[in-house]
This record gives sequence, C-alpha cells and structure tokens, in this order.
Amino acid sequence: MHRLSLISAILMATTCYAVAIQPAVSEEKSYAQSEISMGNGESNWIITEGMIRDGASFTFPEVKIKGNGWLVMHPFTDGKPDGKIYVGHTYILDGINSDVDISVEPTPSSGDMFIVMLHRDVDEDREFDFVFVDENHVEDRAVFEGSTMIAHVIAAP
Repeated sequence: MHRLSLISAILMATTCYAVAIQPAVSEEKSYAQSEISMGNGESNWIITEGMIRDGASFTFPEVKIKGNGWLVMHPFTDGKPDGKIYVGHTYILDGINSDVDISVEPTPSSGDMFIVMLHRDVDEDREFDFVFVDENHVEDRAVFEGSTMIAHVIAAP
C-alpha cells in the first residue's frame, strides 16, 4: 500500500516538474500514462449499469470473459485504488455470465469506492492465484484488450 502511494507521489512530482520546466517531456509522460485505460472490450466486459447491492453482495447484470476467470473487487485506500489487495472474487466461466454475484469483506457503506475487474484463471485450477510473480503482476493476470484493462471504478450503492 505504501509502495503504491509512493509511486503515485513520485509520478505526480515528476509530472509537475515536467510541466513547469520541460513541456515536451510532460506531453510525453502524459501520453505514456494514458496508454492504459479502463473499460470494456469487444470480447470481455463487465456491465455495471443496473448493478445492485444487498449488504456485502453485489450483483452485476452481465459479465463476459474470454476463457475462465475471476470477477474481482479491489478497494480504495485513502481515496486511491489499491490493486495490491482484493476484498472479493467470484469464479466465472468462459462466455457470457448473467447476474454475477460477488461478496466483499467487510460490508461496505454506500459510497465506498472499488475497482471491479476481470482476472484470467491462467492455470485453469479454479483457485484465485493472487500471488505476485513480479512487482506489478499476479499469477492470475488482469484481462486486457489492447491497452484497455477490463475494469471499472464503482461506488457501492
């Protein structure tokens, strides 16, 4: 958690320096930072519109994944997304899944923020392998289509 905050602070400081001192460097950094986006793809998606919550359980109307995998929720810590931990996960099968339930711990309050995203079950063992294989990646990797990570920021209703 502290490493993520430190990295964010360094990136912010670097960007501020680049804007003030070197505009061309700032444009290059902005482009590099904007290469990865969040949203839905053509083969993988999470429909968040119409999501409902009952206590600690969220239901998403539709989730599609190419290959078996996981719908995962990461919390926000100190107002920032915290991808180093997760608060809920549920297994989903290849293809379109309807009314996908995922429970989180602890029970959220209305307005609590999360990142909901897809992770591929890389070794097909039906075990969520949230084990870091390097500094930024877990064994059951996040699902991307091009530079779009299949993920959304949501607030608990």
